[in-house]
Amino acid sequence: MDRLDAMRVFVSVAGRGSFAEAARQLRVSPSVATRAIAQLEDQLGLTLLTRTTRSLRLTERGAIFLESCQQILDDLDAAERRVRGEDADPRGEMTVSASVVFGRLHVLPIIERLLREHPRLKVRLLLSDRNVHFVDDGVDVAIRIGALADSSLLATTLGSVSRVLVASPAYLAAHGEPRSPGDLDGHDIIAFDGLGVTNEWRFRSPESLVRIDPRLTVNSADAAIAAAEAGLGITRALSYQVKTAIEAGRLAPLLGVFAEPPSPVSAVYPARRIASANVAVFTRAARDYFRSHPLTPA
Repeated sequence: MDRLDAMRVFVSVAGRGSFAEAARQLRVSPSVATRAIAQLEDQLGLTLLTRTTRSLRLTERGAIFLESCQQILDDLDAAERRVRGEDADPRGEMTVSASVVFGRLHVLPIIERLLREHPRLKVRLLLSDRNVHFVDDGVDVAIRIGALADSSLLATTLGSVSRVLVASPAYLAAHGEPRSPGDLDGHDIIAFDGLGVTNEWRFRSPESLVRIDPRLTVNSADAAIAAAEAGLGITRALSYQVKTAIEAGRLAPLLGVFAEPPSPVSAVYPARRIASANVAVFTRAARDYFRSHPLTPA
């Protein structure tokens, strides 16, 4: 453990009067917390805490060191907030990009909160099922689903989602339920070309790639889901897009055992925007929102 981490442990132990409570707050084991204090005491050549079976108290030198540690850590936290723009007042226009359905369901509530809390902030929301270009489209922060290919972007992970095949109970009653990806060949398929430009759906082994012949192709996830609810066939969507319909019984998930691994959902922004107060307040609000509205795979 480096010196700063050990200092954080010391401040927490001193404040709580307990190694176990400090370890729980810092999410480390009590033995790690104990070793961190021992490391500091070895480096300083003095005792910071006196321990008995019933109590834990600061020594005189420990109290002096505690005051200095608190000041150092406070200064470090303040420096990090400044470089991220978290201490500045959000103002001016911020451009946010997201896919159509995700933006409507999840990004708009975040923006509503920001507009209420920050009267000098304006937001331009771009909803598109293509990945916009940060420079060309003037985007400050975007919500991306899947692995990030551009390593120059910074990312805050918000959750994860999965692709799921769905159909209405009425359709399945009339046509039967596919038991493997290969069975899709005998079913009516609704394709959403925003999720991929080829007519191939990927699954886990043994049938990793299945070519489909759509009976209906649309360029809107909402339209594909509505068509599936109407009983026109089987479609593939992301778990957050069909969560409500599945819970309400309007759609049934299919072939879950063959589903691909989940994909991360991230708020991404260029490195040059790391000090932006607007981006900082958006990512913070997004983390808060998804803690109470978690994104989970089907």
